[in-house]
Amino acid sequence: MNPWIALTLAIAAEVIATSALKASESFTRPLQSLVVVVGYAVAFYLLSSVLKAIPVGVAYAIWAGLGIVLITLVAWVVHGQRIDLPGMLGMGLIVAGVVVLNLFSKSSVH
Repeated sequence: MNPWIALTLAIAAEVIATSALKASESFTRPLQSLVVVVGYAVAFYLLSSVLKAIPVGVAYAIWAGLGIVLITLVAWVVHGQRIDLPGMLGMGLIVAGVVVLNLFSKSSVH
């Protein structure tokens, strides 16, 4: 599998698992708890396969940065949580960092 596709799927699985973590209510809801465990297992398996082709620092920066932004969007849409202007600016800087890594850094090539 293309490592960039695998990284995208790993990020999606992590976002789903983290979203389900809130819904699991401290692992008291079985279905949501199962989604958490399976989601994180899939996410870490895919991330580990990505590290064969993408340097760990680059892969983790993209994983963490996009994960933070996507979880914040899910929290806003699904849970009605708000983010203020400094928070939005910070999210923009995270996205900008991921873009710079992908477009300009030679570190992303193994």
